Amino acid sequence: MPTPNCVNYLLQFLITLSNSPIVERQESKVDVQSYVLISLSIHTHISLVITHYLMESAVWTESVANLRKVFDFKYFLLVFQQKNLRIVCRFKKKHYLCTDKSRPLPIRTAYPAGHFLYIDMRYTKQAMTLAQQILTLQGRGLMIADTNKAEQALDAISYFRLADYWYHLEADHHTHQFLPNSHFEEVLACYYFDKDLKALLFKAIQTIEVAVRSKVIKHFAPTCGPFWFMDATKAVNQRRFQTNLETIKKEVGRSKERYIREHFRKYTDPDMPPVWKTLEVISLGELSKLFNNFNDSQLKHNVAHEFGLNHHKFLSSWLESLTSLRNHCAHHARVWNRAYPLKPTTPQVMPNKWITNFTFREESLYAQLCCIAYWLNAIDTNNTFVGDLKLLLLRNPSIDPAMMGFPSNWRQEPIWQL
Repeated sequence: MPTPNCVNYLLQFLITLSNSPIVERQESKVDVQSYVLISLSIHTHISLVITHYLMESAVWTESVANLRKVFDFKYFLLVFQQKNLRIVCRFKKKHYLCTDKSRPLPIRTAYPAGHFLYIDMRYTKQAMTLAQQILTLQGRGLMIADTNKAEQALDAISYFRLADYWYHLEADHHTHQFLPNSHFEEVLACYYFDKDLKALLFKAIQTIEVAVRSKVIKHFAPTCGPFWFMDATKAVNQRRFQTNLETIKKEVGRSKERYIREHFRKYTDPDMPPVWKTLEVISLGELSKLFNNFNDSQLKHNVAHEFGLNHHKFLSSWLESLTSLRNHCAHHARVWNRAYPLKPTTPQVMPNKWITNFTFREESLYAQLCCIAYWLNAIDTNNTFVGDLKLLLLRNPSIDPAMMGFPSNWRQEPIWQL
C-alpha cells in the first residue's frame, strides 16, 4: 500500500511538472468506503489516479473488488489509469470520481470518496480545417481511400459526430490510434446504418407513445375524473407530484395546439384542460413520471394488461427506458451500440410471443428492441417492425448485430419470427 508520504511526494512532483493551479474539495468521510482518490491530469492527457485507504476496514466498490488483495502501488496506478477516472462530480453532498463517459447520477459507475485534489486543465486546442482533420485521422492509422469523399462527409456531418462511430475502431482511446485495417468507409457505414435505425425506431416509438397516452386516458379518467393529474391524493410521492404538475403546466402553457388554445379562451376554471387534452401535449418523459407516481395500482395494471404485461412495474420500466431512447433518436445521438443506463425490465415469462434467451447485456439496444417489438405486437398485430429491422440488417452486412447486444441465436427467438 502506498504511504501518505509516497502519495504526497508523487503529488508534489506532478504539480511541479504541470505548473497548473490546484483545486481542492473537501467532504466528510463516506462510511466504511472512505478513502482518498486523487486524480491528476497532466498535459499529455494521461490520467493518473492514486488510491490510498483512510482506514483498514475500508471496502472496495464492486467494480474494483478484484483489487482487494493487490497491494502493488504501480498496479493500482495502472488499473485506474486504464479506467480513465478523471471527472469529479457532486451528488447528494458527496463527490464522485467518474469515468469520462459517466454522468453524476449513475452511482454504480462512480466511486465515492472523501477528498479530491486535481489539476485544473485549460483547453488550448484550435479548430482544424477539413484537410487537417483528414491528416489527423490518417496519422492515427485510419485508412481513407477517397479523401474528397471523406472531406464531404466531415463537412456535412462533422468530425465529432462521426467520432462516435469510429470509437470502436480505436486501439487506444487515449492516443486515438486506430486498429490495423480500419477504414473510413466502415465509419460512414455505421453512421448511415444508425441514421436509418433511428428513423425506424422513431416511427415505432411514435406508435407506442400515442397508444400509451390513449390507454392511460381510457382507464384513469372514468374512475378518477378529468383532472386526476392535479389531485395530490392520487400521487404516491407528494414532492414528485408538485414537480410533475409544475412541468405539465409549463408544457401545456407553451403548446400551440388548436384545442389547447380554444380551451383556454373558453374556460378559466380549473386552470388546466382535462386529461384527454393535457396528456396529448406533454412529453413522453412527463407521461412516464405521471404514470409511475399514480397511486392506484389496479388502474395501472389495467393499462399494462392492454400491452400484454403482467404487472404495471414492467410498463413503468419500459416507459422510462423508451423515453431515454426516444431522446437519443430525437437529438440525432448514436443508438446502435450504446450502453443504456436505464435498462427495461425483461420478464422471464410473458403472455404473448417473447424471448427465451436472456444472456444478452441488459444495457444493450437489443433489450429495448425486444420490448418495442413486443409492445407493437400488442398494439397492432399487422405492424412491420420485425420485418423492417431484419431488412435493415440485411442491407448492412458490415454491421455486427452482436455490437448491439444481439445473441447469436436471436433469429430463432419467437419475438423475431414473422
